[in-house]
Amino acid sequence: MPIDVSAALAAEPRRAEIGWDHKDVQLYHLGLGAGTPATDPDELRYTLESRLQVLPGFATVAGAGTAAFGGMGAPGIDVDLAAVLHGGQTVRVHRPIPVTGRAVQTSKVAAVYDKGKAAVIVLRTEASDDDGPLWTNDAEIFVRGEGGFGGERGPSDRLTVPERAPDRTVERPIREDQALLYRLSGDWNPLHADPAFAKLAGFDRPILHGLCTYGMTLKAVTDTLLEGDVSRITAYRTRFAGVVFPGETLRIRMWTGDGRVQVTVTAAERDDAPVLADTLVELS
Repeated sequence: MPIDVSAALAAEPRRAEIGWDHKDVQLYHLGLGAGTPATDPDELRYTLESRLQVLPGFATVAGAGTAAFGGMGAPGIDVDLAAVLHGGQTVRVHRPIPVTGRAVQTSKVAAVYDKGKAAVIVLRTEASDDDGPLWTNDAEIFVRGEGGFGGERGPSDRLTVPERAPDRTVERPIREDQALLYRLSGDWNPLHADPAFAKLAGFDRPILHGLCTYGMTLKAVTDTLLEGDVSRITAYRTRFAGVVFPGETLRIRMWTGDGRVQVTVTAAERDDAPVLADTLVELS
């Protein structure tokens, strides 16, 4: 069996030193669509180094894109990458991410779940600097055809969409070149840039990175409900429910209450086709 669960869970965490500076943060924010209008004071906190703050989603790309998937090379994990889908993502920040920093990052397989026809691998990446823990990333990797090994099915973190109308609904356009810019933060998968590769994968054109949609959504929540204060965000999770294409528009619906924001994200031009589901932003 390509996945040796015991070996994967018993493996020692991989350790690496990573670093970033304001240019990495600015590039990530620009890849999410920040900077429009370019002189808007609310946008300058994402683009101008003298005012810069860091969206917690940056934890998924810190270290040139290695932060979310550092455990894929663990012993016991030998899967066909063509069968792999990014199923979900959780980031928990232990304090605001500094604009410039260095950290020690450890990556491991935290869990392997048996979903029947598929397996779900939870890759956990933790980062700490001299002042202590910075963030914890959990990437849920869905591997088709690798289930049925008799393991635990794992949790089902489905959220019921509130029956009432959203407290806020915003739309965020995706630029035609947005995937090309976002991939410079470290995800070089040609699925997001090469039309020929996208067709081989079953799409008529390149799709936007799921983690780009993830970051765009968090920015929309921050700007709409938190007055731009990223320090209030303690955790952010989602399930990737569908694809979205450059040139389309994200429709982001938000419900607030009990120190959190529940969110759904759909593709406005495709009859609100689901893009992100079971999405929750936890606040301090």
